[in-house]
Amino acid sequence: MLLQEYRPFKVDKQLVEASIKKNTPLIVTGVLQRANAKNQNERVYPKDILAREIRSYMEGPVIEKRALGELDHPESSVINLQNVSHNVTKIRMTGDDVYGEVEILPTPAGKILQALFASGITVGISSRGMGSVKEGSGGTVEVQDDFELLCFDFVSTPSTHGAFMRPVGRALQEGQIIQQEYKYTNVNNIVRDIICDNTGMCKC
Repeated sequence: MLLQEYRPFKVDKQLVEASIKKNTPLIVTGVLQRANAKNQNERVYPKDILAREIRSYMEGPVIEKRALGELDHPESSVINLQNVSHNVTKIRMTGDDVYGEVEILPTPAGKILQALFASGITVGISSRGMGSVKEGSGGTVEVQDDFELLCFDFVSTPSTHGAFMRPVGRALQEGQIIQQEYKYTNVNNIVRDIICDNTGMCKC
């Protein structure tokens, strides 16, 4: 089962514009994920399970510089390199919160993401993983011990409150289980407008 966790992600557009002007990488920091807290999809990630996966993610993909993520969640557990927009460069867990530093890459998807930030668009940071869930008390759904964190994506629809990431000096899909009929999001429409000309013919 593919599990996704959304968090709102807001960036100061003036700092984004400064990064573009100086032609330096845009790096944003903030809360990527939170344990022991019910999100808008009624899902809860136990702290011991999330801490284990964050430690594994840090010791593997992050250190090896392959903690890549996509712009929008795909309907797959596979990271599509053609749609990669960013790389998580640092990650840690403090209390129940997972903090991270994310570098926006100069890929086509990364440039679209940077343009969204520069326009003041708020997108979500969202974990993607595989695992099972079990109904708990109070209508919550608890993620089980077989959960495996795959990556963090940027998405258009946040479902968890209270996380905003911000640029630093240089210029983290939870939600519903993906359904087959889910095809397009607001980010998809923005992407289409950016890469397609007025005749409707796409340039990529």
